[in-house]
Amino acid sequence: MKAFVVIPTYNEKDNVISLTDAVLSQHPDIHILFVDDNSPDGTGSIIDNLVAGNDHVHVLHRAGKLGLGSAYREGFRYALSMGADYLLEMDADFSHDPATLPLFLAAIKDNDLVIGSRYLNGVSVVNWPIRRLILSYFASVYTRWVTGLQVHDCTSGFKCFRRSTIEAIDLTRVTSDGYSFQIEMNYLCMEKGFRIAEIPIIFIDRHAGSSKMSGTIVREAVIMVWKLRLNTILSRLFGK
Repeated sequence: MKAFVVIPTYNEKDNVISLTDAVLSQHPDIHILFVDDNSPDGTGSIIDNLVAGNDHVHVLHRAGKLGLGSAYREGFRYALSMGADYLLEMDADFSHDPATLPLFLAAIKDNDLVIGSRYLNGVSVVNWPIRRLILSYFASVYTRWVTGLQVHDCTSGFKCFRRSTIEAIDLTRVTSDGYSFQIEMNYLCMEKGFRIAEIPIIFIDRHAGSSKMSGTIVREAVIMVWKLRLNTILSRLFGK
């Protein structure tokens, strides 16, 4: 088994060393792939030193801040080329607990996509402002209502895919970023009839650095769910 944890980074110099140690300690077959968007704080150089010292650490350097969705798409392609059996998404700021990784690797054996859910057993979020918590929670409610996704946490960025799941999805047609990238990938998995499971996680607000959330990301997600639903309706009507 080879599992690649794909971690986009932008100005995460305070986290990447300790995160690398924490992730790699979870399983001997785990690899880390950092996708760094030319972080001005020197994150990329720190990652280069990590890569030089450990053959389970990899990096893709990009020219600039190109978006979360494109970082995952490029990261997935790289991981597939390196022979990954499982591909995981994870944030760089310790809001996703590395100790949960073995639970994903256990659950993915019987599923095609495993999502780490903040809302499976009530609300499991620590240190978020109430406004952001409400926004996130009702984003999932709204998404389920529009798309029919049977997922408690539609926007979670902590998840695990089988290799075959990613190979079945045409990544060139996945263009969204932020919240909407997570929604789009979940929706495409549902449309293809893949087995989707959720496991409970505790989401803890970032240790260091600053949030990448923006109004543009939220607006994109609001529009994306309707595009996904409309595309499905048109495909069924016209057989495309």
